[in-house]
Amino acid sequence: MLREKVEEVLGKIRPFLQRDGGDVELVDVQPDGVVKVKLRGACSGCPGATMTLKNAIENTLKQEVPEVKAVEQVE
Repeated sequence: MLREKVEEVLGKIRPFLQRDGGDVELVDVQPDGVVKVKLRGACSGCPGATMTLKNAIENTLKQEVPEVKAVEQVE
């Protein structure tokens, strides 16, 4: 159920990333509330990727899915 909620919220974020040539892929949702994602396209090599990850993705997920404790980027 938690994975579905996370996917739904990522679906809301994706259009903003895709507008700039990037994307986000859900890799894993761990039982402790850590979400692992992979940034794709322009986001994968962007110098602002960490800001995007923390400010856009993590903050939005934490607001909309209280079970989410952190978001980590994986390669």
